[in-house]
Order: sequence, then C-alpha cells, then structure tokens
Amino acid sequence: MKKHKMIAWTHGTTQSERRWACLFLFPSTLGLFLFYLLPLAQTVRSSLFDPMGTNFIGLENYQAVLNNDAFHLAFSNTCRFICICIPMLLFVSLIGAVMLGLIRKGSNFFKSVLLLPYAIPVASIVIVWKTLFSSNGLLNGMLVGLGCQPVSFLNSGAAFWVLVFTYLWRNNGYDIILWMAGLESISKTLYEAAAVDGATPLQAFLFITLPNLKSTLVLTSILSLLNSFKVFREAYLVAGSYPDNSMYLLQHLFNNWFLSLDIGRLSAAAVLLALVLCFVIYVLCRVWWKK
Repeated sequence: MKKHKMIAWTHGTTQSERRWACLFLFPSTLGLFLFYLLPLAQTVRSSLFDPMGTNFIGLENYQAVLNNDAFHLAFSNTCRFICICIPMLLFVSLIGAVMLGLIRKGSNFFKSVLLLPYAIPVASIVIVWKTLFSSNGLLNGMLVGLGCQPVSFLNSGAAFWVLVFTYLWRNNGYDIILWMAGLESISKTLYEAAAVDGATPLQAFLFITLPNLKSTLVLTSILSLLNSFKVFREAYLVAGSYPDNSMYLLQHLFNNWFLSLDIGRLSAAAVLLALVLCFVIYVLCRVWWKK
C-alpha cells in the first residue's frame, strides 16, 4: 500500500515540484550529515585506531573496554538505573495524566506547574539538592532533631536513590504531557459506547485506554530512555567525577576517559552504547507496533 502511495505521489508531482522539495530538504540533510553521520563515522574510525589515530589496531579498544572493571561497574549501574526509573516514570506519569485529565478547571495551571522542573536550570537544582542532601543539609538536620543518626545521602548507597528521585522529579511532568496528548487522541465515542454496555471505569481504562496508548507508550519510553542519560549533569555537579560507586554511571566513565584523552576506549565504548540503544529502540518498536 505504501509503495503504491509513493508511486502515486511521484507521478502526481511535476519535476519542478520535486526539485523544490529536494532543495527544501537539503539544509536539514546537510546538517544531519555534518553534525551526526560524519562524527559517528569518525567515532567508529577512532575506535579501531590507537590514541594518535595513525596505527590500525582492530578490536583492541573494544576488548580493553569489555575487560575494564570501571566499565563493568558503570554499565551495571546504568542498567540498574534505567530498569528502575523507566517503569516507575511511565507508571507514575500515566496515573498523573489520567488524574489531570479528570480535572476540567485549572488543568492548564497544573500543566505549567508540572513542567517547571524540566525548565529549571541544572545549576539551580544542584544548589537545592546540596541544601537538602548534604551532610549538614535540611534532611539530616531533621533526622538529628528527631533523634536519628544522620545519613550520608551523597556518599553512600543512598546516593543512587537520590539520583532516581532527581530523574523522576525532573521528567515526570514532561511525560505527563506526552500521555495527555495520547489520551486526548482517543475517541470519546468509545467510552460512551462502553458506558452504555455497562462497563466500569476500570474496565474502560484496561480495555479502551491502554490498548489505544500503544504508540504513545513507545514514544514516551524512547524519550524517557534518552532523557535518562541527561541525569549525569546533576550527578556530576553534586558529587563530582568520582561519586559513590552506587551512582557511578557510564557518563562518568566517558567523562573521565575524555579528560585523560583516552580517545580509543572512549570511542569504542560510545559505539557499543549506540549499538545497545539502537537494539533496545528496535525491540520496542517491533514489540509494540507489531500487527
């Protein structure tokens, strides 16, 4: 069907229109090549050469990365972080979108409030986080006031959960807006027909809302996955290049290799991460868009 539509579009346009269409797409195509494809090709090349970029060494950089203990720690922490945060974020944001959809009056105000964490500069968030979670911060002050022992939130295993909370707090409003867009695209006649048949609100949610949010789920999952790698900014500014082992992520490892100019291993690790992300996104698309 798509092939026939493409043929019909080709025969339905003049050569001049096709030329103008190509001219219109040329700047974006050139930008894609210069700023994405060309650097990607250079990264792949660097992963196969020595740090000077002169001697071809094959897969030695990949072998060094896979045998590196710091890479194992960072990769396991990153996988743990993603596997915990993404399901929690999708669930919490979906519930928030459904509840916000029930509010008829003042919904725009709540949308603006929910998007505030996403718009707040990272430096401001870091100041608040240090005020709350440092050794002499507000939370430890409250714990001491209640007769409890202070907790080292940023220098113990609790640092991981601080990072999880940061990610959920910052991205929840953004995902709620995505879910609400998907909810608004569902025809109201489906709910009216279900109500006539005697369906309960829970049954309508399970058998009408969720199946019709399949494409929104894919999009939200992919964007949430990509946004999970942006949490490094907060982690780096709060705990530095070498935080507690529980929150040492791949971004920390990449940053440290970059500072030490270990370009070969950095490029190899970046290529491996890109392949893993492409595979995960491909699986998501295949599973949720399968007819």
